[in-house]
Amino acid sequence: MTDKIKSFFRKTKLNAKFVNAGKGYKLTDSKHTIESTSIVEPRKRIEPTEEAKIAGQAALARLEAKECKVTKFHTSYAAIKAQVKRELEQEEKIRKSSVQTKEKVKNTVEDDSFAVTNVYYRCPYLSNEILLEDEWKVKIKEFLYENLKGEEPGLTACLIIQNCNPKKEKINACIETLGKYLENIINNPDEEKYKKIRMQNKIFQDKVLPIEGALDYLIAAGFRQQKLLNNDKEEDFLVWSVENYNIEDITMLIEALKTAEPIPLELDRNLQVLLPIEARKRSELPPNFFNLTPEEIAKEQQLRTKTTELNQMLRTKAMRERDEEQRLGKYKFSLIRIKFPDNLILQGTFSVHENFQNIINFVSENLIDPARPFSLKQLPDTTFHEDSFDKTLLELGLFPAALLVFFWKNKSEETKDNESIGYLKEELLSIFQPV
Repeated sequence: MTDKIKSFFRKTKLNAKFVNAGKGYKLTDSKHTIESTSIVEPRKRIEPTEEAKIAGQAALARLEAKECKVTKFHTSYAAIKAQVKRELEQEEKIRKSSVQTKEKVKNTVEDDSFAVTNVYYRCPYLSNEILLEDEWKVKIKEFLYENLKGEEPGLTACLIIQNCNPKKEKINACIETLGKYLENIINNPDEEKYKKIRMQNKIFQDKVLPIEGALDYLIAAGFRQQKLLNNDKEEDFLVWSVENYNIEDITMLIEALKTAEPIPLELDRNLQVLLPIEARKRSELPPNFFNLTPEEIAKEQQLRTKTTELNQMLRTKAMRERDEEQRLGKYKFSLIRIKFPDNLILQGTFSVHENFQNIINFVSENLIDPARPFSLKQLPDTTFHEDSFDKTLLELGLFPAALLVFFWKNKSEETKDNESIGYLKEELLSIFQPV
């Protein structure tokens, strides 16, 4: 069990008031005894992963090259500027050679599709890997089942319930049912009927058995499967016994069940820095950018002309609001591009429900001079000020893709330094291989 996932477990325990459980409480005891031995010793035996070794070697190389950073940076940026200049000159020749091409360039910002391969995530509680959402689901599931036989089976089962089942309403129904099973034991400790669950019972079959982790949770809480007679017929039952689990600890398991949360994934920005020609390559957005199936997306493309005609018709306010609500509900992510005065483009992926402030932070953390105030605007004349920072990308209409233009707030500070060193950090520029 990694240290990061242990921190997630500790957070769950705190929410469930495990810290105040007192002496004799199994989960709290494991926090102070088992955890203190299990964290330290294995750490000495674990060899660094190949990823960690490569990262260490890269860090060492950066330290060794520290003295010559400035020279390498200037040379790299000069080569990039030369490449940008060649691309812009080539584009200008094409623009002048054809009226049709000229019209296309004129509408580039509005019409060009944005290039991105997919939507990726990080899971800091497990590793620093960058994976697709479905890949993380598999990895999280494998991790939880590996730890189900460990020191905290009840807590691990709570996380399996939250992370390994698709429908939230069914998860909630299962949690409610499991809670009632255990609450009946607490409230009626002398009633034997509450210590037995007939596995053929309809409620158990419909709400508990189909949910991954539910049976593991009951076993961790002290239930064991047995054959018992029911109406002169032998059937499978889950039977609770105080010998398997202390009744005082059940309260903590109930609280853990109610407060457990899915292990969170963080959206990876999939950061890219593009040259002008790269930025103009036409490429469709992946289907997971939308709350639509690929077939629905294709159908929507076919209906664009009909939509244009519909917008020209007289429609009521209610009709327009309904159509707008349906339109906004189609989008999950937005591809944001920021164009700098040197014609380099910084690209990142955002949720449409993120605030504009996150774009500001994204740009700032990738600048050579992050302390210097700057602004972003959308052509032709929309500049985003601080009153827009708390608004979502959905509210600002920045979806499913948008191109923003970067400029320093105090233009009098524009100097030749910007022409020689650029705007973005050196490590971002190092991805280029100018020809």
